[in-house]
Amino acid sequence: MSVIEDGDPPASDIPTRAIIHTRAYQQELLDESLHRNIVIALDTGSGKTHIAVLRMKHETEREPRKVSWFIAPTVALVEQQSEVIKSAIPVSVGQVSGSSEPNQWKDASLWRRILASHRIMVTTPQVLLDALHHGYIDMGSDIGLLVFDEAHHAIGKHPYNMIMKRHYFDLPPRAKNDNSTSRVRPMVLGLTASPTYGSNVDAAFRDLEKNLDCTIRSSRNNREELAQFVYRPEFKHVLYFSPVHTWDGIPSVNYQALQSVISTMNIEDDPAIIGLRTRLAKLQPGDDRRRVDQKLSKALDKQDTFTHKGLRDFARTAEDICIELGPWAADWYVAKVIARAKEAANPYNNIMSAWQEKEKSYLLSVIARIHVVEPSDDPEYIVGAVTDKVHQLVLTLVDEEAIFRSLDEDYSGLIFVTRRDTVIVLAELLRRIPETSQLFRVGCLLGSSSSFKRHSFLDITRNMLEESQSDTLRDFKIGDKNLIVSTSVAEEGIDIQACGSVVRFDVPPNVVSWAQSRGRARRKRSSFIIMFERTGPQDVVRKWEETEQQMMAAYNDPSRNLAAPADEEDEEMDGYVEFEVASTGAVVTIHSAIPHLNHFCAVIPSGGQDSHVPIYELDPPDYVEGWHMLQDRSRELYKGPWGATVTLPRALPTHLRKFTTERVHRTKRRAEQRVAFEAYVQLYRAGLLNNHLLPLSSAIEPDKKEEVEAMLAEVAKRAATAQVTVQMDPWAVAEDEPAWYAHELTVDGLPPLQMFTPNLLPAFAPEDFPTLWIPGRGEVSMTIRAAEPRFASADQIQRARRWSYGLFYRLYGSRMERDNDDFAYLFLPVGEWPEATEWDTRRRWQEGRVLRGEAQQGETPFMANAAAVGAKFSYPRELAMVRGISKFDKPLRLVQWRYEPLTAEEEEEFRAEYEAYPDLQITYPLVVVKPFPKRRNFLIPFTESSDKQKHVPPPDDGHIILHPEHTLVELASRDEVQYTLLLPSILRWLSMALTVHDLRVGLFAKSPVAMVSLTHLVTAITAPASQERVHYQRLETLGDTVLKFITSNQLYAEFPLWHEGYLSRKKDHMVANVSLAKEAVRKGLYRWIIRDRFVPRKWKPHYASAPNSSSSDIVEEAATPDDDGQAKKKTAEELSTKMLADVVESLIGAAYEHGGFDMAIRCVETFGLGLSWQKLSPRIEAMHKVENLDDIPDQLALVEQMINYRFSRRTFLVQALTHASYQGDSAAMSLERLEFLGDSALDMIVVDYLYHAPGKNYTPGYMHIKKEAVVNSHILAYTCLNTSVSISSSMPTWSPEDGLAMVDDTQRIHLWQCLLHSSHRVLEDQNLTFLRYQKRGATIEHALAHDAVYPWAALTSLQAPKFISDMVESILGAVYIDSFGSLDAVRDVMRALGLMRILERVVHDDVDVLHPVSRLEIWAAKQVPQKKVDYVLTKEKGKVSCVVLLDQKALVKVTASYRSKVSEDEVRFTAAERANAKVNAQDVSLDEVITDVEDVVAEGEDEEDL
Repeated sequence: MSVIEDGDPPASDIPTRAIIHTRAYQQELLDESLHRNIVIALDTGSGKTHIAVLRMKHETEREPRKVSWFIAPTVALVEQQSEVIKSAIPVSVGQVSGSSEPNQWKDASLWRRILASHRIMVTTPQVLLDALHHGYIDMGSDIGLLVFDEAHHAIGKHPYNMIMKRHYFDLPPRAKNDNSTSRVRPMVLGLTASPTYGSNVDAAFRDLEKNLDCTIRSSRNNREELAQFVYRPEFKHVLYFSPVHTWDGIPSVNYQALQSVISTMNIEDDPAIIGLRTRLAKLQPGDDRRRVDQKLSKALDKQDTFTHKGLRDFARTAEDICIELGPWAADWYVAKVIARAKEAANPYNNIMSAWQEKEKSYLLSVIARIHVVEPSDDPEYIVGAVTDKVHQLVLTLVDEEAIFRSLDEDYSGLIFVTRRDTVIVLAELLRRIPETSQLFRVGCLLGSSSSFKRHSFLDITRNMLEESQSDTLRDFKIGDKNLIVSTSVAEEGIDIQACGSVVRFDVPPNVVSWAQSRGRARRKRSSFIIMFERTGPQDVVRKWEETEQQMMAAYNDPSRNLAAPADEEDEEMDGYVEFEVASTGAVVTIHSAIPHLNHFCAVIPSGGQDSHVPIYELDPPDYVEGWHMLQDRSRELYKGPWGATVTLPRALPTHLRKFTTERVHRTKRRAEQRVAFEAYVQLYRAGLLNNHLLPLSSAIEPDKKEEVEAMLAEVAKRAATAQVTVQMDPWAVAEDEPAWYAHELTVDGLPPLQMFTPNLLPAFAPEDFPTLWIPGRGEVSMTIRAAEPRFASADQIQRARRWSYGLFYRLYGSRMERDNDDFAYLFLPVGEWPEATEWDTRRRWQEGRVLRGEAQQGETPFMANAAAVGAKFSYPRELAMVRGISKFDKPLRLVQWRYEPLTAEEEEEFRAEYEAYPDLQITYPLVVVKPFPKRRNFLIPFTESSDKQKHVPPPDDGHIILHPEHTLVELASRDEVQYTLLLPSILRWLSMALTVHDLRVGLFAKSPVAMVSLTHLVTAITAPASQERVHYQRLETLGDTVLKFITSNQLYAEFPLWHEGYLSRKKDHMVANVSLAKEAVRKGLYRWIIRDRFVPRKWKPHYASAPNSSSSDIVEEAATPDDDGQAKKKTAEELSTKMLADVVESLIGAAYEHGGFDMAIRCVETFGLGLSWQKLSPRIEAMHKVENLDDIPDQLALVEQMINYRFSRRTFLVQALTHASYQGDSAAMSLERLEFLGDSALDMIVVDYLYHAPGKNYTPGYMHIKKEAVVNSHILAYTCLNTSVSISSSMPTWSPEDGLAMVDDTQRIHLWQCLLHSSHRVLEDQNLTFLRYQKRGATIEHALAHDAVYPWAALTSLQAPKFISDMVESILGAVYIDSFGSLDAVRDVMRALGLMRILERVVHDDVDVLHPVSRLEIWAAKQVPQKKVDYVLTKEKGKVSCVVLLDQKALVKVTASYRSKVSEDEVRFTAAERANAKVNAQDVSLDEVITDVEDVVAEGEDEEDL
């Protein structure tokens, strides 16, 4: 266990929960904070955070519901303080900041979950302010304690102050009887080292105390103890002489060269001005022209174009550096910046992605005229060319370091510099001056900026730093660096250790900066040094010290009490308005309206190069129209009042696009705030904002989470199952319909049967009927015909009942209800069957025997003793079915009556069979029988092994000899027995066909989907649980792809402004199982899903009196007792929501198979899914409703050559090649939308090919893994890298021998090079990926063309960024639209790219595409005993390694350079491949080839095989 106190290392270094000890002054302030709101004012390092931690700990113990909210002004402080709090308090601590990108803009449930699951929150102030503004958090109900770190920020418009003003002071104050449910003000605790911002202490204290509703306090009773823990540094000052420059000006040759070029620049030559003038000339009078006119006038007036302003700033900075640091520093700075600018402005280099191409060219033309002199590297020259200020700094640093060295302590120093660029140059000087270069390891801190927006020319100096801020801080912490040159970023908010000396190279601007930077020098014997110009204001320190003394006296004055809240400043409240949504408490104010409106516009997808922003225009405008054309451009300054107009993006309706406020506001800013407020309120009233005053998320996710949960409760009682009624009974009949309809059943080779059903059977097409596969007969066809509706007579029905009972009873009597002939279907022979007279005679004879009491054991009216039958009817040979009395339930076929005596061996076996009858006399003839074929389901085709049974009778083996006296004969003809065997299969097919018919007239009654073939629909609604030979899984795989494809088309056309993120989320939501299952339940689809099993050996006829029984009675359902204790039929069964969704998709697949995409769309239309569905043709026409782009690059013809497709509208190709970073003049959207569409088209083509692959009949699993082999990002990236075209050209050259001659200069242009982008990161990724392709491409190409195993690891080794594979999909999307939805055209492009060739080889050559990781897992699972596979990934010194473990022992190790997350996949896949090869290649026990993993790790070597 460890003790943590403020000033100790952050909690990230503390492995266990810290024990908190307090000092007396900390306990004093803690006790006071429990009773009233205070701001604790203590020096840095004195333990303020420790007091806050104890206060929050007390709050969590006292307050059961409300949270404590700790607010820090920077992300760095949030992260630091969060770790400290987590280490000290055993409760859940939540951390949210801008860097974690919380969903505070959109998700109310997010905040409710946070408040429910955390006791302490640590955030930046803007996060809390946004959540309060939108009503996600109620301060009075949800927060018990507010802690403000660096509380001196709570002034003006800072979020600290806005939190208090807008959400705290409106709450009622706390009272003694308040409890956890009271909606009151939370308690407030502030922390600061400098509670003032100027020299007027009284005013500063009054404002801070008023704003935070606190009293500023420090320790009054324990000052001596406090002094023991606060090490005030020794204050020192250093004086330096100001540089004296001659009349020649700044003594830097490079500055002079720069300035001379700038002085000759004419802003009219700037491409920004030229572009504005050109655009203005093309515009008709109107809003756009007026805006451009104002923009042009302002640019000319301010001279603030990117290049002109940037170069002026550059020159001014170089001048300041020369004055402050010396001429060598200025020369070096100018040379470095110009070199970096040339690199950044090169059209083939995208270091500064925000620069426009024309600006780059113009900038290059300007800086090319600057004659730069490389500064000398001679240390003596450098030392001689620095200012006295630098010289004095060097002497000071050397002296400070010597002091610490003399005390045998390590030195660490921090130099604060005002200007960012001065930090870079000063650090370079210190590295080059001999005295400092030998003593100090120098780093730089400039702060960080992750914005991708254009800023200024000098932003390129950020790239001059070789190390990141985090790396520099880490090195400083561990001692690799001992001197940091920093801007004010290190004053507060960064975890930087106490320094031996802190040097203010520039005088601090205010008392806060002075106190904060001084707080960094808190080691014992630290020094705080300020550098003063000898003629400068050196008494400023004395004033600050006096101010500090006044502060200390004020917050230690016991007579001071909390200042009364003052009224808002006049300016603050001038025109103040706010709007609140009563249901949520969300508020928009005049101060928050502009950022809210900016956010609303920003989330509208941008269709061009400019992002959506509100456009504000002042009334009156700053410049008269045409000011830029005037000779006299002087203008009289207008002082107000002001009005404003805001124009919103064209994505909005006309009445919501423009808002205006009158010319009544005192300032421009107030006019813009007011018009933004009016616009935002109107957007809410128009329904474009939700009740939290945020952009609608319901447009993307129509069903809220609560609605989905309600649907799940309706569908499921458990997570994945639903209790729904059993599937429909296709034989059910209404009680008021007693009539029977007659039909005719015909089976080839058998006499026809009349079939009677209480419902008229539908007319089936000839192709609907199944084939029956009968052993010995082969494939047999059947039909059921009802030419005209015909009712059966009562006599017919009576005879049919009797005949059907006998027909079924022969084989299924043991499962039938005795003497119950109330069947759902009845049968009678049609006309006189062959041998019918003989069998009628035999049955009448047997009935007489039964009536006379002559029947023996087992005999019935339908079954007679074989000896009696033989004696009466001369041992007939046409007996179809016999049974041994001891084997009553096993029907047998008669082979012959045997008259030949038994052999001794046969007699022995015979008597063994009848050992129960020792006195049995063997009489002849005997009965020779054999079993019926095992096949009972005649709907299943013959397997390859049973093909010989199609027409060839089985061999005469397995014969059984029975004694006639102990044998029974079924009194039925061979035809009757054949029908007895065949009818269960025929009725199974008919029940499924009737289920489909009911589906057609029910769900699809008004849809053309009813015309889909019976075979397809039966397949689509048959679940795998039924164990039918054909079920929906293959169709579901196809339908899933079809659904995603048509959904992508619908969304792409329906929402032309949506970006790919919105489209993907909407599509995923629509096609998700939960959405499909919801619609399936709503439509009652579960009633038609065939999920009962057909088990012929357990079959029994369906009774009309059992409406809830399934058609085949196959799987017994559990009986549940009713109120009377009697068992009742279960009317509900478990049905997975995935099954419901799968059937929807399989129906879509069936519709697609029958009638293409339009039929599939009609099927989807039945289920709705929250979209208005249209055929593809009008949707694709809508996709073409885009404006053609001007100035399409000629080089796009090269891409058309590569893909062998010529675009009718190259606008689509431009979009397909435009990266999101591109800053060119093109108005094309970036490629993501087309990539979204192309992805679905690619999947559609591949899955369709696999589904219909001849002779394959792939299962869904095989289709998935083979599809992935063609559509994964690695293969698409390889395709992009591998696609190119040669350009033939010649170049003139001159030689002394041949003079001027033309030589071949053929170049190869690759597809990836045609991406339009403006990002140096993209360019770097492209080049590195192509280098890897050049190294591995040939190997991959050979593997794809010849290897039996798919090259997963080799493809992954390319480590291609996603945008490279996205290019392929976006091009396919562009071709799809341009060809008006022709998948054939897309398929041809895929062939040109090589994708179809890969797909065809994967299928035709049966390439093994199973992923190596999956293969190894499967192999391990099959071992006896099973083996466990693990992968151990380690990163060290720029390399990543993967060890494959089998049962915790290492088999293979692979090591590679670490470049990105993809590197981990590369080594893992490669290791899996090699592990597969090893265990399969060596015919030895695994135990013989593996070693302990500890030995592997200990070796630390890079062997790939161990």
